[in-house]
Amino acid sequence: MLSGRNDKTMKSGWKLIVATCLWCVATAAAQTAPTAIAWKDCLNQKADWYGVSEALRIADNVLLYQRNSNGWPKNIDMAAALSEKERAALLSQKPETDSTIDNDATTAQMIYLAKVFNASKQARFKEAFIRALDYLLKAQYENGGWPQYYPKLEGYYRHITFNDDAMINVMTLLREIAGKQSQYGFVDEARRTKADQAVRKGVECILKCQIMVSGKLTAWCAQHDEVTFAAAPARAYEKISLSGSESVGIVRFLMGIERPNPQVVTAIQSASAWMEQVKLTGIKVVRKPDASLPKGYDTVVVAEETAAPLWARFYEIGTNRPLFCGRDSIIKYSLAEIEYERRNGYNWYTGAPAKLLSQDYSAWQKKWLGKEKLRTKSGN
Repeated sequence: MLSGRNDKTMKSGWKLIVATCLWCVATAAAQTAPTAIAWKDCLNQKADWYGVSEALRIADNVLLYQRNSNGWPKNIDMAAALSEKERAALLSQKPETDSTIDNDATTAQMIYLAKVFNASKQARFKEAFIRALDYLLKAQYENGGWPQYYPKLEGYYRHITFNDDAMINVMTLLREIAGKQSQYGFVDEARRTKADQAVRKGVECILKCQIMVSGKLTAWCAQHDEVTFAAAPARAYEKISLSGSESVGIVRFLMGIERPNPQVVTAIQSASAWMEQVKLTGIKVVRKPDASLPKGYDTVVVAEETAAPLWARFYEIGTNRPLFCGRDSIIKYSLAEIEYERRNGYNWYTGAPAKLLSQDYSAWQKKWLGKEKLRTKSGN
């Protein structure tokens, strides 16, 4: 028989072994478990990640957020874990009319679902994508434009919206679908044809929206009237103007057209010339530390002779003066004149046209304008 002391020693030993084994199992599980990611990172993962359990969990979240209109609302971390109460609330919100193409909404969800379907082959993700594709096709105006929200056509939501590349994101996705890119190989031919037709109409709309000043084509406003194509305002601080930001995405999309016709060529050349004309040199936008301010800094414009060129987000039509505006809706001509909250809560300058002009435009010219390629390939 074992003594009491030996019995206790053996029991302690077994407890230590069991505890060690449990620790090993937990550690191994932690090492193999997929790492949670935020929605903003969901489109930037390696291809095999889209088939793991975490990717599927997020994709099922995306299905919950999809409205009955088959689009999605914006500015939501759809990768966040949901409680049963939150799931029930989302189901009750399905009839909401807040589907939008603003801030990458709807297009981002579609791209994600396509990635997960291709990796998992689970039909529910393909079906949700197809419904969303039908939503985008239905939301397009007969004149080729897309509103910011659909079916909620209220106020500036109904305008043809280039703001934050909303319409360009839609057209880029549709062009990839129509072009039979492999990630969208599951889309049927009838819908591919509709996507191609929608892109063609969208290009016609873009050309009609380009703003003419003193007989010269320039650029685009961030949004345009859905009937007249005229430049239109949006929020109180987003006035009628020429956009030094959104026009970049439009031009880059037009540059992607195979065999561009003379109208497209003129649009690209005119907008590029305007961007070159209005670039701002010798200034730099910096965050000046100031602990007394709400964000601990202030955004200011300073002189710097060697600074890279910048462009204003908004230019006054006719004068090309950079314009700024606070929530009071009063136009100012310097960043310092608007209130602190808007001065530090909005992107008033951009460097995006720099690459477009220095690299993309020259490459496009070489491809389509050299050796009469344009004339022969466009049939003109």
